Amino acid sequence: MNQMTPGQSVADMATEMIECGVRRVHVLAWRDFADDEAGGSEDHANEFMTRWQEAGLSVLHRTSHAVGKPELDVRNGYDVVRRGSRYSVFPRTMMGELSGRMGSYDALVEIWNGVPWMSPVWCRKPRILILHHIHGPMWNQMFPRPIASLGRALETKFAPPFYRRTPTVTTSDDTRQELLHLGWTPELLTTGPVGVDDFFSPGEAKTIHPSIIAVGRQAPVKRFVELLEQVAQARQRVPDATLTLVGDGPDRPLIENWISTHQAQSWVTLVGRISREELRSHYRRAWLISSASIAEGWGLALTEAAGCGTPAIATDISGHRCSVLDGRTGLLAPLHQLGERIADVLLNPQLRSTLSLQAEQRARTLTWDSLAAGVLQPLHAQVMLRKLSR
Repeated sequence: MNQMTPGQSVADMATEMIECGVRRVHVLAWRDFADDEAGGSEDHANEFMTRWQEAGLSVLHRTSHAVGKPELDVRNGYDVVRRGSRYSVFPRTMMGELSGRMGSYDALVEIWNGVPWMSPVWCRKPRILILHHIHGPMWNQMFPRPIASLGRALETKFAPPFYRRTPTVTTSDDTRQELLHLGWTPELLTTGPVGVDDFFSPGEAKTIHPSIIAVGRQAPVKRFVELLEQVAQARQRVPDATLTLVGDGPDRPLIENWISTHQAQSWVTLVGRISREELRSHYRRAWLISSASIAEGWGLALTEAAGCGTPAIATDISGHRCSVLDGRTGLLAPLHQLGERIADVLLNPQLRSTLSLQAEQRARTLTWDSLAAGVLQPLHAQVMLRKLSR
């Protein structure tokens, strides 16, 4: 298995690529980091693009329209082009690349988030694929049955044959196994963790009472209502436990209705979208962070909280298994057992202290510099191979 391991720096690889005539890199993603609905995938992309640009590569990020944001923008030195809806962005981008409307490029990065860009069909330049996770049950959470069925078929049947010989980067060992099952070439799969910014660090006292935080877009796949039910179960053993929900999204009315129906206003706090500094403060002060998500590529909020010394209790799913080391930096459990595990840790100061220390220690080993280098490695390898074959 190809793991992201320490090797050449981004700067060294970028220099060699530029010497080979590969400088302009286009990165395709359906959603931008500045989008109100952005999540871990967009954070991941922003971090490696920023470092590639700083190393001398010229990066252009092509994505869909974001409300309140200009079509053309510059962020951290790299260019951003936001055109098209969530759906039209795919054909518009493919036609734009074929016609050269966005300028020439020397290499391509495709971020596949449910719907592929089909770059193997139209791109003959060095390219890689980034695929965080197979959506599986998420399709039913997001779309009506006919569209969900089409999405699953596209993701697992129609598109994979085109990509099986594409160098692919993923963050999860479970996703790697799924891709192998779909026919990917093992030697072309690279797996590695995301980074945790040093900004997320311990620094404030924990709340006096037992406290839990949950962070993320309030969408069906995150199962916030189910999390509320599990925390309510935990409160049967820990009556003074509280829950703070950070974020917003389409499920907000359902969450508010649950709180009202169960008269939970005294122990549930909704804080919406907040600043990075406020988020860090919430991470630091909480006793635990929890997630009931049904699918994730990587639990970024869980590792950010870990950096602040806050362990996680989360559902035992692919993206959580790589971001939470079960029994070391937190606990993983089936959804119906989440409440019991939350109560177990809240009531056990020694266990909580041990998990907290190990969570923070592990977070310090996860760096965005390593991630940026790990993602660039397979693209750099293609450029070097082409140089040798000339």
